[in-house]
Amino acid sequence: MTNGAATHCPYCALQCAMTLTTPAALTPAPQPGSDPVPEQPAAALLDVAGRDFPTNRGGLCRKGWTSASLLNHPGRVTEPLLRGADGVHRPVSWEEALASVTEAVKSTQASYGADAVGVFGGGGLTNEKAYQLGKFARLALGTSRIDYNGRFCMSSAAAAGMRAFGLDRGLPFPLADLDTASTILMLGSNVAETMPPFVQHLQGARDAGGLIVVDPRRSATAAFTSDGGGLHLQPLPGTDLALLLGLSHVVIHEGLTDAGYIGARTAGYDALARSVASYWPERVQSLTGVPAGLIRDTARRLADGSRRGGSYILTGRGVEQHVDGTDTATAAINLALLLGLPGSARSGYGTLTGQGNGQGGREHGQKADQLPGYRKITDPAARAHMAAVWGVPEALIPGPGLPAVQLLKSLGQPDGVRCLFVHGANVAVSAPDANAVIAGLRSLDFLVVCDFFLSETAAEADLILPVTQWAEEEGTLTNLEGRVLRRRRAIAPPPGVRSELWIMTRLAELLDAPSTFSEDPETVFEELRLASSGGLADYAGIDYAMLDRGEAAYWPYPAGSTGTPRLFLDSFAHPDGRAVFTPVTPRRRAASSVSAGAAAAADRAGRPMTLITGRLMEHYQSGAQTRRVAALAAAQPEARLQIHPAAAAAQGIAEGDVVSISNGRGEVSCRAELSTDIRPETVFLPFHFPELESANRLTEAATDPISGMPEFKFSHVWVRPGAATLHAIELQKEGAS
Repeated sequence: MTNGAATHCPYCALQCAMTLTTPAALTPAPQPGSDPVPEQPAAALLDVAGRDFPTNRGGLCRKGWTSASLLNHPGRVTEPLLRGADGVHRPVSWEEALASVTEAVKSTQASYGADAVGVFGGGGLTNEKAYQLGKFARLALGTSRIDYNGRFCMSSAAAAGMRAFGLDRGLPFPLADLDTASTILMLGSNVAETMPPFVQHLQGARDAGGLIVVDPRRSATAAFTSDGGGLHLQPLPGTDLALLLGLSHVVIHEGLTDAGYIGARTAGYDALARSVASYWPERVQSLTGVPAGLIRDTARRLADGSRRGGSYILTGRGVEQHVDGTDTATAAINLALLLGLPGSARSGYGTLTGQGNGQGGREHGQKADQLPGYRKITDPAARAHMAAVWGVPEALIPGPGLPAVQLLKSLGQPDGVRCLFVHGANVAVSAPDANAVIAGLRSLDFLVVCDFFLSETAAEADLILPVTQWAEEEGTLTNLEGRVLRRRRAIAPPPGVRSELWIMTRLAELLDAPSTFSEDPETVFEELRLASSGGLADYAGIDYAMLDRGEAAYWPYPAGSTGTPRLFLDSFAHPDGRAVFTPVTPRRRAASSVSAGAAAAADRAGRPMTLITGRLMEHYQSGAQTRRVAALAAAQPEARLQIHPAAAAAQGIAEGDVVSISNGRGEVSCRAELSTDIRPETVFLPFHFPELESANRLTEAATDPISGMPEFKFSHVWVRPGAATLHAIELQKEGAS
């Protein structure tokens, strides 16, 4: 055990800095802007303290404070578990486990071909693991079938950023730049609950009355707009694109554009102006339910802010997880370009990365269509570069594979994946149309899951391989600002646990893979530097030594440079240096009007409602970790359906009643939580819970045609009293306790 480790939180992309030490008699004092420090469990292996850092400034949320309690959780998997013929998982040696995997891969590919083996990665893996996983899939397994759960989170924003700017980095500026903004437009993100230390960066805009939040719910973040803090726009779900077109219309019609910026730094303005001409505020009001006066006020505030303290437009999953998510993010970028925000020293556009390494995880080879350094796998020059780094013939590198939803749909199919590796993901809970995904997992010939708990996906596995947790490993991650950070080991893992780098290295040897693989994170990072060199996401100038000295490292960071904290100050990443306006229009939903009468009709019994999903403060992603933290589970032990009192009354539903939420894909049962904070035709369900409470039993596997992003934030459902299911819920709770 070391005396302590300066590291970062294992959860979201804010990557709050923390220090881990051996337990002490005194509990660390809370820092300004953070949650109160809960009592640490008596048996905790490590104490957690917030550390001063630009993103969190010493603060942590309750997930961060309790993160160390999982290191010695009694439910942790600490030895390989192989499923027997009776369906029971039993411990086996690592030698037997790796031999089973090797035999499954060889026999599957001998019978069905190389692409019958697939890999599903995660946005929580370190850069080193994400990089080597992509290399392992393509060289050791020889398969093109690799993608990751970041396809569920960031793909639409990434696609929009690439076509507008020629480069995708979540925030192309340091987060602290928001501190001086007078106006911030935030669409589809509830940072007050998903990353609480973030809210301190909104205070300047709140003080100026310029925080504008777009959300169908009066979320905790939207509540910050009260008492003169700003505006809350509450559109009908799925109409954000129309709202953004209306804002652009006002900016152009009222002469609020930055004409000099548009002329000097952009292309395509005339086509964009024509495309928004028909989206005047009164029409947009009929499409979205947002009053025309609020639309005009928002546009004017953004323009005024850009001339004063600065304006920022930030998007999140609420507007991106749709079949038109790329176009919606593009519309937000178009609005920002009209106002001259991107590439300014005091203003900007950005998208808020969710997963801990959601940024780095999508840059270095986990995506179906990418090679390390954000290189396209179909680009001959990119393929030649990687072949040289890996020391293999270019022909050995497979072509593009299938994006996540299509990959999961192929499980067990005649021409699909028959043997699957899962790393850092819990698709049985997190994927859309979860019932179909679980059926696909059960149809596989062999499923290997690397995890540290028996997650819902691991429970379906033929083989579970126990892997290290965050405080037991070294590596790097890239936070929501594009800043590369060091993860440091504070404690040794249990004896039977192995690093995923070790697992990949041993399997590569057993599979006679070309090239070299390493279990040493720094060695892998040194190869990643070479692989990314010259690419859009260039890490060549970054090494462990500089990170250990505390130097800020924002990519792109070519060798010999000082990195790029702020992108696009001089030019954009397209060949001509200009950003591109791309006209977009709604494909569906917003095309029909939403009058007050139509919205009220949703209150009548038997009418379908619109389901949106999202996070709670206490839980993270599929909840596989946070549901095992006693303090967090006690605070939020179950899913609750947020529903407007008028809609509930129409169905005869009271506070705390068990309700059934259903559609053609599945049914969910949970308790009702009545609230006027949500629109009458809309219901909200958190996605952290499994089994009878799994929100993704209801979501659709339809995807954005450009990004492959699933439609998580718009599902038609029927809500009915469900007292008959109360007994089943109670039995499920008892079984989990």
